[in-house]
Amino acid sequence: MSLPSAYVPAPCARSRGRFIVLEGVSGVGKTTIKDLLADRMAASSLHTLPRPHSDWSPTVNARLQPLPQFAFYLSGLLHASDTIRIYHRHSPVVADRYVSSVLACHAAVHGIALEDVQRMLQPFRPYLETPDHTFYLRCSEASLRQRLAAKEHSGALTPDDAELFSVPGRLQRLVANFEAVAEADPSAVVVDTDGKPPGELADWITGYLEAERA
Repeated sequence: MSLPSAYVPAPCARSRGRFIVLEGVSGVGKTTIKDLLADRMAASSLHTLPRPHSDWSPTVNARLQPLPQFAFYLSGLLHASDTIRIYHRHSPVVADRYVSSVLACHAAVHGIALEDVQRMLQPFRPYLETPDHTFYLRCSEASLRQRLAAKEHSGALTPDDAELFSVPGRLQRLVANFEAVAEADPSAVVVDTDGKPPGELADWITGYLEAERA
Protein backbone atom coordinates (compact mmCIF):
# COMPACT_ATOMS: atom_id res chain seq x y z
CA MET A 1 0.00 0.00 0.00
CA SER A 2 1.27 3.46 -0.91
CA LEU A 3 0.85 5.82 2.03
CA PRO A 4 -0.55 9.34 1.52
CA SER A 5 2.20 11.95 1.79
CA ALA A 6 0.98 13.19 5.18
CA TYR A 7 1.43 9.66 6.57
CA VAL A 8 4.88 8.90 5.17
CA PRO A 9 7.35 8.67 8.09
CA ALA A 10 10.61 10.56 8.22
CA PRO A 11 13.63 8.57 6.96
CA CYS A 12 15.46 6.55 9.59
CA ALA A 13 19.16 7.35 10.14
CA ARG A 14 20.49 3.80 9.95
CA SER A 15 24.06 5.10 9.87
CA ARG A 16 23.70 5.60 13.63
CA GLY A 17 23.65 1.86 14.32
CA ARG A 18 21.41 -1.14 14.32
CA PHE A 19 17.86 -1.68 15.48
CA ILE A 20 17.60 -4.78 17.68
CA VAL A 21 14.43 -6.35 19.13
CA LEU A 22 13.99 -8.88 21.95
CA GLU A 23 10.86 -11.03 21.80
CA GLY A 24 9.30 -13.85 23.81
CA VAL A 25 6.70 -14.59 26.47
CA SER A 26 6.45 -12.58 29.69
CA GLY A 27 9.10 -13.50 32.23
CA VAL A 28 11.64 -14.90 29.78
CA GLY A 29 14.14 -12.11 30.53
CA LYS A 30 13.68 -9.57 27.73
CA THR A 31 13.76 -6.42 29.85
CA THR A 32 16.88 -7.35 31.81
CA ILE A 33 18.77 -8.30 28.65
CA LYS A 34 17.54 -5.15 26.87
CA ASP A 35 19.03 -3.00 29.64
CA LEU A 36 22.35 -4.87 29.46
CA LEU A 37 22.54 -4.57 25.68
CA ALA A 38 21.59 -0.90 25.70
CA ASP A 39 24.44 -0.21 28.13
CA ARG A 40 26.99 -2.20 26.13
CA MET A 41 25.92 -0.79 22.76
CA ALA A 42 25.45 2.79 24.02
CA ALA A 43 21.96 2.38 22.58
CA SER A 44 18.61 4.00 23.20
CA SER A 45 15.99 1.57 24.46
CA LEU A 46 12.24 1.31 24.65
CA HIS A 47 9.44 -1.04 25.58
CA THR A 48 6.63 -1.56 23.10
CA LEU A 49 4.17 -0.10 23.89
CA PRO A 50 5.95 3.14 24.83
CA ARG A 51 4.29 5.94 26.77
CA PRO A 52 1.61 7.24 26.67
CA HIS A 53 0.15 3.95 25.41
CA SER A 54 1.70 1.95 28.25
CA ASP A 55 -0.20 4.11 30.74
CA TRP A 56 -3.51 3.41 29.02
CA SER A 57 -3.16 -0.31 28.29
CA PRO A 58 -4.63 -1.63 31.58
CA THR A 59 -7.84 0.34 30.98
CA VAL A 60 -7.95 -0.68 27.32
CA ASN A 61 -7.51 -4.35 28.15
CA ALA A 62 -10.25 -4.23 30.78
CA ARG A 63 -12.86 -2.26 28.84
CA LEU A 64 -12.44 -2.65 25.09
CA GLN A 65 -13.54 -5.44 22.79
CA PRO A 66 -10.96 -7.25 20.60
CA LEU A 67 -11.17 -4.99 17.53
CA PRO A 68 -10.80 -1.68 19.42
CA GLN A 69 -8.03 -3.30 21.44
CA PHE A 70 -6.22 -4.23 18.24
CA ALA A 71 -6.58 -0.65 16.96
CA PHE A 72 -5.08 0.62 20.22
CA TYR A 73 -2.10 -1.73 20.05
CA LEU A 74 -1.59 -0.92 16.38
CA SER A 75 -1.55 2.79 17.28
CA GLY A 76 1.07 2.06 19.94
CA LEU A 77 3.13 0.10 17.45
CA LEU A 78 3.06 2.97 14.94
CA HIS A 79 4.07 5.35 17.73
CA ALA A 80 6.90 2.99 18.72
CA SER A 81 8.14 3.09 15.13
CA ASP A 82 8.20 6.89 15.20
CA THR A 83 10.09 6.76 18.51
CA ILE A 84 12.64 4.36 17.02
CA ARG A 85 13.24 6.69 14.09
CA ILE A 86 13.81 9.60 16.47
CA TYR A 87 16.22 7.60 18.64
CA HIS A 88 18.10 6.40 15.57
CA ARG A 89 19.16 9.94 14.79
CA HIS A 90 21.83 9.64 17.46
CA SER A 91 22.26 5.99 18.53
CA PRO A 92 21.51 2.31 17.96
CA VAL A 93 18.14 1.15 19.33
CA VAL A 94 17.16 -1.89 21.42
CA ALA A 95 13.46 -2.68 21.88
CA ASP A 96 11.79 -4.93 24.43
CA ARG A 97 8.88 -6.27 22.29
CA TYR A 98 7.76 -4.99 18.92
CA VAL A 99 5.58 -6.24 16.04
CA SER A 100 5.83 -9.93 16.91
CA SER A 101 4.48 -9.39 20.42
CA VAL A 102 1.47 -7.44 19.15
CA LEU A 103 0.67 -10.27 16.74
CA ALA A 104 1.35 -13.21 19.05
CA CYS A 105 -0.22 -11.76 22.20
CA HIS A 106 -3.38 -10.32 20.63
CA ALA A 107 -4.08 -13.59 18.84
CA ALA A 108 -3.43 -15.68 21.97
CA VAL A 109 -5.45 -13.54 24.38
CA HIS A 110 -8.54 -13.44 22.17
CA GLY A 111 -8.32 -16.90 20.58
CA ILE A 112 -7.93 -15.39 17.10
CA ALA A 113 -6.04 -17.15 14.33
CA LEU A 114 -2.59 -15.63 14.00
CA GLU A 115 -3.09 -15.33 10.23
CA ASP A 116 -6.13 -13.12 10.77
CA VAL A 117 -4.21 -10.71 13.00
CA GLN A 118 -1.33 -10.63 10.52
CA ARG A 119 -3.76 -9.75 7.75
CA MET A 120 -5.17 -6.87 9.80
CA LEU A 121 -1.66 -5.50 10.38
CA GLN A 122 -0.41 -5.92 6.82
CA PRO A 123 -1.62 -2.57 5.35
CA PHE A 124 0.42 -0.70 7.97
CA ARG A 125 3.71 -2.54 7.38
CA PRO A 126 5.18 0.26 5.22
CA TYR A 127 5.08 2.57 8.25
CA LEU A 128 6.85 0.16 10.60
CA GLU A 129 10.61 0.30 10.98
CA THR A 130 12.19 -3.10 10.26
CA PRO A 131 14.60 -4.59 12.82
CA ASP A 132 18.07 -5.67 11.78
CA HIS A 133 17.75 -8.62 14.16
CA THR A 134 14.92 -9.95 16.30
CA PHE A 135 16.16 -12.25 19.06
CA TYR A 136 13.39 -14.64 20.08
CA LEU A 137 14.11 -15.75 23.65
CA ARG A 138 12.63 -19.07 24.67
CA CYS A 139 12.82 -21.33 27.70
CA SER A 140 11.21 -24.45 29.13
CA GLU A 141 8.02 -24.23 31.17
CA ALA A 142 9.93 -25.35 34.27
CA SER A 143 12.44 -22.52 33.90
CA LEU A 144 9.68 -20.01 33.26
CA ARG A 145 7.87 -21.08 36.44
CA GLN A 146 11.08 -20.57 38.43
CA ARG A 147 11.62 -17.10 36.97
CA LEU A 148 8.04 -16.03 37.60
CA ALA A 149 8.20 -17.35 41.15
CA ALA A 150 11.26 -15.16 41.73
CA LYS A 151 9.42 -12.15 40.26
CA GLU A 152 6.43 -12.81 42.50
CA HIS A 153 8.69 -13.06 45.54
CA SER A 154 10.22 -9.68 44.68
CA GLY A 155 6.82 -8.08 44.06
CA ALA A 156 7.55 -7.55 40.35
CA LEU A 157 5.01 -10.01 38.94
CA THR A 158 2.77 -8.37 36.31
CA PRO A 159 -0.77 -9.39 35.29
CA ASP A 160 0.63 -10.69 31.99
CA ASP A 161 3.09 -12.85 33.93
CA ALA A 162 0.37 -14.30 36.18
CA GLU A 163 -2.01 -15.06 33.31
CA LEU A 164 0.55 -17.31 31.62
CA PHE A 165 -0.44 -20.05 34.05
CA SER A 166 -3.76 -18.87 35.47
CA VAL A 167 -5.53 -18.74 32.09
CA PRO A 168 -5.91 -22.25 30.61
CA GLY A 169 -3.96 -22.67 27.38
CA ARG A 170 -2.51 -19.14 27.42
CA LEU A 171 1.15 -20.17 27.58
CA GLN A 172 0.73 -22.86 24.93
CA ARG A 173 -0.98 -20.45 22.52
CA LEU A 174 1.68 -17.79 23.06
CA VAL A 175 4.56 -20.19 22.53
CA ALA A 176 2.98 -21.54 19.34
CA ASN A 177 2.32 -18.02 18.04
CA PHE A 178 5.86 -16.81 18.73
CA GLU A 179 7.28 -19.90 17.02
CA ALA A 180 5.11 -19.29 13.95
CA VAL A 181 6.01 -15.59 13.79
CA ALA A 182 9.72 -16.34 14.20
CA GLU A 183 9.63 -18.94 11.43
CA ALA A 184 8.34 -16.33 8.98
CA ASP A 185 10.57 -13.50 10.23
CA PRO A 186 13.71 -12.90 8.13
CA SER A 187 15.28 -11.01 11.04
CA ALA A 188 14.73 -13.89 13.51
CA VAL A 189 17.48 -15.36 15.70
CA VAL A 190 16.16 -17.96 18.18
CA VAL A 191 17.97 -18.04 21.53
CA ASP A 192 17.50 -20.82 24.12
CA THR A 193 17.82 -19.28 27.59
CA ASP A 194 17.56 -22.30 29.93
CA GLY A 195 20.42 -22.34 32.42
CA LYS A 196 21.90 -19.10 31.11
CA PRO A 197 21.94 -15.93 33.27
CA PRO A 198 21.11 -12.58 31.64
CA GLY A 199 24.75 -11.49 31.47
CA GLU A 200 25.73 -14.62 29.57
CA LEU A 201 22.85 -14.17 27.13
CA ALA A 202 23.79 -10.52 26.60
CA ASP A 203 27.38 -11.66 25.93
CA TRP A 204 26.14 -14.16 23.34
CA ILE A 205 23.98 -11.59 21.55
CA THR A 206 26.78 -9.02 21.59
CA GLY A 207 29.16 -11.63 20.19
CA TYR A 208 26.65 -12.55 17.49
CA LEU A 209 26.37 -8.92 16.41
CA GLU A 210 30.13 -8.40 16.43
CA ALA A 211 30.75 -11.58 14.43
CA GLU A 212 28.24 -10.50 11.81
CA ARG A 213 29.94 -7.12 11.47
CA ALA A 214 33.43 -8.66 11.12
